[in-house]
Amino acid sequence: MSNFIKLLVGTLLFTAFSLSAHQQKTSISTVLFNPRTKNIEIMHRFRVHDAEHAAKEIFGKDADMIDSEITQQQFSDYVNERFRLFDSQQQPLKLKGVGHELDGNFFWVYQETTEPSNLENLTIQHEALRDLWPQQVNTINVEGKGKLQTLTFSGSVELLKVSLKQD
Repeated sequence: MSNFIKLLVGTLLFTAFSLSAHQQKTSISTVLFNPRTKNIEIMHRFRVHDAEHAAKEIFGKDADMIDSEITQQQFSDYVNERFRLFDSQQQPLKLKGVGHELDGNFFWVYQETTEPSNLENLTIQHEALRDLWPQQVNTINVEGKGKLQTLTFSGSVELLKVSLKQD
């Protein structure tokens, strides 16, 4: 193998490794209708690397997502303020933050609310990190009411709606 090809392969591998260590600017959430508890349970998963960058930008350079419970709570509160559910009449549902946890490369934020009766559709707003980075993409899976539905918040999308009518 020529030195040029070795250099090219080495550069490509280094670039690929470097990119994997950078911010991904994506999150995934699950909105789960739990038939046992009659609650809507929400689980947000962020990459720790993204959350750490965001925390330093929002809360200051000393913010520490790994070792500071204060920063973790601040980030959890930030997410809770930027995620909203609206019922079929476009009235906001009262969401309660029920915790957060650091799990390896991910930071989880949990919320819940009581499922309203006669809920035909659900409108969702998910602005977490999108107010910092226009390229942030937040994906939501809605489960437990009919087939799995996936929503993607990217670009200028602010509100998305899912139908909950079971066919």
